Amino acid sequence: MKYYQDITLLPDAEITLGFIWQKVYQQVHIALAENKIGENQSAIAVAFPKYGSKGFPLGNKLRLLADNESQLENLAAEKWLSKLNDYCHIKSIKATPTDINIYACYKRKQFKSNLLKEAQRRAQYKNEPLEDALAHFQHYETACDLPYINMTSLSMPETQNASNHFRLFIEQELYDKQREGQFNCYGLSKTATVPHFD
Repeated sequence: MKYYQDITLLPDAEITLGFIWQKVYQQVHIALAENKIGENQSAIAVAFPKYGSKGFPLGNKLRLLADNESQLENLAAEKWLSKLNDYCHIKSIKATPTDINIYACYKRKQFKSNLLKEAQRRAQYKNEPLEDALAHFQHYETACDLPYINMTSLSMPETQNASNHFRLFIEQELYDKQREGQFNCYGLSKTATVPHFD
């Protein structure tokens, strides 16, 4: 990831940082999905340089990273976030510092507080037996203190029995060496790292 672009979120007295994260990240997710390079695969990654901040644990900065400058130019974050100009500041694309000695992996962590409800929702959406849906959620943890962003699933329609809103929990792991892998259309990865710097 040799190039990056920072987006600073600008809350005010009436609009909370959490609400701005929801709106900004939803648009970034749509942009990544529109520019995907494979099935749920993005060439662009995200980072949270202020992860672990007091107040709002994701901080107030979202970073987009790519292997080359043209990938960030083609994404055109300014276009996707144009309706949120009052609530975010998009900086120009810059080269990633060369003296990186810490790398971060940002991954989605899935937690389900009500497994039966989630299984019923999945059974209806996937048209599968409830037992199969319950088995799908067996490995999910049920408690979480990780930071999250409220999201809306655009791939799953809202029904009377199920909401298409969910919490995207984000876990950060730090390493002293770069790790390879793929990024999904949220810009997150189970294994791949991005350069970690302020």
